[in-house]
Amino acid sequence: MALNTDKNSYTIIFSIIMVVVVGALLAFVAQGLKPTIKENQRIEIQQNILYAMGVNENEGDGDVTFVGADKIKDEFAKYVKKQLVIQGDQVTEDPNAYLIDLKKEENLAKDANYKRRLPLFVGEKDGKTFYIIPMRGKGLWDAIWGYVSVDDALVVQGVYLDHKGETPGLGAEIKQRYFMDDFQGEQIMSGSGEAFEGISVAKGNNDPLNKTKDDHEIDALAGATITGNGVTAMIKKDVRMYIPYLQSIKK
Repeated sequence: MALNTDKNSYTIIFSIIMVVVVGALLAFVAQGLKPTIKENQRIEIQQNILYAMGVNENEGDGDVTFVGADKIKDEFAKYVKKQLVIQGDQVTEDPNAYLIDLKKEENLAKDANYKRRLPLFVGEKDGKTFYIIPMRGKGLWDAIWGYVSVDDALVVQGVYLDHKGETPGLGAEIKQRYFMDDFQGEQIMSGSGEAFEGISVAKGNNDPLNKTKDDHEIDALAGATITGNGVTAMIKKDVRMYIPYLQSIKK
């Protein structure tokens, strides 16, 4: 008996079978790729952390070139001496602190009874100590994130910034070197060093060459006001949480 392929039941059954088969294949492929995806995530995070503390392979003035994937594991171990997790009054070392999901922690912290885990990386380069702070915020269209490194005096030594979907040529410029380099040398504390000020991406900044480092401002990106405001808010929101610990270790 010939199969009647014109019947609605045939179409429905065929569609169900295809959904099941394709779904199973996709699940199988995803499972097989999971180790590779996790490894790529590790590489990217470690590259970003090192970039923020000035460990990179930049050559030209405009380059943003990370430590190569083939060297990143050894270089990360060489320069990052400690990975800390600050949780309330407790500070512990954790070799996998770099894997802490900032978005998940922020959501969990909406419960007043939950103490948010804050990863902090302590690096050493050229005899100098760096404290690298991860950040996550909101740009114009989607998430923005990055890392900022400060020295013992809480002066910025470098940043790395990235985004998920900012506008090319406008907000997406936050990951360009000419913008990120402006943060170097900026102070995040008040003149007395007691109060946290952060750094603002300021449209009305009167220092376009960024020579003044104690005004807590860098020049804004043209046509990217909302993304710049997002960077400002991200720094003030996330870096602020680390100040009590960073001030305590200075005493």
